[in-house]
Amino acid sequence: MNVLTIAGSDPSGGAGIQGDLKTFASFGVYGLTAITALTSQSSSKFVRTDAVAAGMIRSQIRAVISDFKIEAIKIGMLYARGAIKTVHRELKGSKIPIVLDPVFRSSTGGILLRDDAFELFTKLIVPIAFVITPNIPEAERISKVRIRSIGDAKKAALKIQSMGARNVVIKGGHMDGPTVTDLLLEGGQFSAFSQKRLERESHGGGCLFSAALCAGLAKGTSLVEAARLAQRASAGSIRRAGKFGRGFAIAVQGNPDPVEKSLLSAIRRFCAIEGVYKHIPEVQTNFVYSRPFPSKPSDVLGLEGRIVRAGTSVQPVGEVKYGGSRHVANAVLAVAKRFPSIRSAINIRFDEETISRAAAKKFRISTYERRMEPRASAGTEGRTVTWGVGTAVSKMKNPPDVIYHRGAQGKEPMILLFGRNPSDVISKLVRIT
Repeated sequence: MNVLTIAGSDPSGGAGIQGDLKTFASFGVYGLTAITALTSQSSSKFVRTDAVAAGMIRSQIRAVISDFKIEAIKIGMLYARGAIKTVHRELKGSKIPIVLDPVFRSSTGGILLRDDAFELFTKLIVPIAFVITPNIPEAERISKVRIRSIGDAKKAALKIQSMGARNVVIKGGHMDGPTVTDLLLEGGQFSAFSQKRLERESHGGGCLFSAALCAGLAKGTSLVEAARLAQRASAGSIRRAGKFGRGFAIAVQGNPDPVEKSLLSAIRRFCAIEGVYKHIPEVQTNFVYSRPFPSKPSDVLGLEGRIVRAGTSVQPVGEVKYGGSRHVANAVLAVAKRFPSIRSAINIRFDEETISRAAAKKFRISTYERRMEPRASAGTEGRTVTWGVGTAVSKMKNPPDVIYHRGAQGKEPMILLFGRNPSDVISKLVRIT
């Protein structure tokens, strides 16, 4: 995956081109650059800016686009009117998703967009953005809406969208309160992501947010998932920020949650399997992956919704979240209690032929009968799977590949497929379907 950042150079390494490249690398995408301005700044002060000539900006963009297949583009610091006109001319009409981070001023005090270029910026650059990611002061300047509440942020987002940006994320770090809420306007739908406020300042967290969002889009993640992941990545970078110089702490990039990364990749692979819609049960499908040695549902990552059938295709509905699944998560917990190597599972529609294929492939298979469930367990929400899978596993000397039941009155029969990780589960699924 190749991602292009069009931005200024920050010699402190915390933001700008340098920060973007670090973030791209941490997300496993290859970073390409077009430099629009050279800044002289440290972690404590901003000294000067020199604009890169428009012809040189154009040459960089054309050189990269002519050679590489680019999956997403981030625009950061543009600084001068020449850069704005050039970037607009080169990217207008592009089908590549553009993430616009409208940076106007550095945390070290420098001007990142000249006052005489602001109107041109809103006229030419905002309308080419697939998504724009201002913080509250930036959103106020663009929209001319004073933001003191989530309601104000929604008004500002709608105003910015009316200026041409397809989608808007307003980062909520400048709003007072014990939590930080980022607001996403995707089409006509609002989503909000909140987290506990971190009581520390750092340089580069905002740039990291937009770069992480860009990397997520490049890898095919939905906008809402990419925004959620970007918030987590930004918060993590601020939490890890280090005092490398004498001024601001600098945000430190880190790898995204490997559990989440692996599960999201597997969900995309599952949805792309030809004919997989035939294996979606009436209650739909969930796919989960736990942290090592899970002990409770909040240790297990799963979809808050389900993977649902839509005609002859399937698609995930809802976000992945720790504690997002109950039944399939409980199945993993029950197996992991006896066999800790098992951390992932998926439920699929029961079919005798599927069980026969699994047996022919010498899968380790166990079963349980729901009609044999003790009354005390049956009367407690969420206990049936724990009892049933626990019963099935108690008969086994080695970790299961498949556990199934044939249903009961009012209960759909089901197959659960287990593995060490989501990729292992997908591999087994392909072999028997």
